[in-house]
Amino acid sequence: MPKFSTPPSPKVRATLYVSAELIDEARNAAFHLAGFPARMTLTKLVENALQAELARLRDQYLGGGEFPPRHEDLKGGRPLAA
Repeated sequence: MPKFSTPPSPKVRATLYVSAELIDEARNAAFHLAGFPARMTLTKLVENALQAELARLRDQYLGGGEFPPRHEDLKGGRPLAA
């Protein structure tokens, strides 16, 4: 019986502001790891980092559960004080 894989989710564009040093190091890493065996891209590096951090946050704050869906867009500006 053949295995069927689900198609990857569509990509969306996101604009984020990060330090120049951080994005420069990420670009250096993607450049130097672009070939075999890593075949790294900046997108792949960021997706892996976000997945790892979200897993850590779910474990830390939700006992491994999922974050509930939001019902409105994020608001720009300074973070809300706790």
